[in-house]
Amino acid sequence: MSLPDEDQKRFIAILSKKMDAGRTLNVLGHLSAGLSHLVNQQGTEYIDYYDADGNCHPSLSHFPFIVLKADNSNKIRKVREEAIRHKIAFTDFTHTMTEGGSIAQQAWTKETPESELEYLGICLFGDTETLKSFTGKFSLYR
Repeated sequence: MSLPDEDQKRFIAILSKKMDAGRTLNVLGHLSAGLSHLVNQQGTEYIDYYDADGNCHPSLSHFPFIVLKADNSNKIRKVREEAIRHKIAFTDFTHTMTEGGSIAQQAWTKETPESELEYLGICLFGDTETLKSFTGKFSLYR
């Protein structure tokens, strides 16, 4: 199998550091699943790993998945604006997506002006150098 240079592209998630661990993992799960659906193999590469016993560990990304942290919603908002400007595939998650089921969350989001949304996270996939140009100032999430 011939794979592209793994440093060519990457996934980047930027998450608000103000969330507890449970909410953070929930947001990351939603963002990752949504972005995976959105890019649906548009330049992504997934590979199966096999252990010495022949067991398959399927469909892991060939490209890195970097998780960063943001101090506040406005920093995530700015990343979203840059993603739009650079035509980078992304998903985002706001405070309106946290209470009730998806129908109630959609209604709450629709009633909220963008300027009043509190961004909890964003996940992107694209060219490494382009992404680094506007995400490089964020710290690794630890």
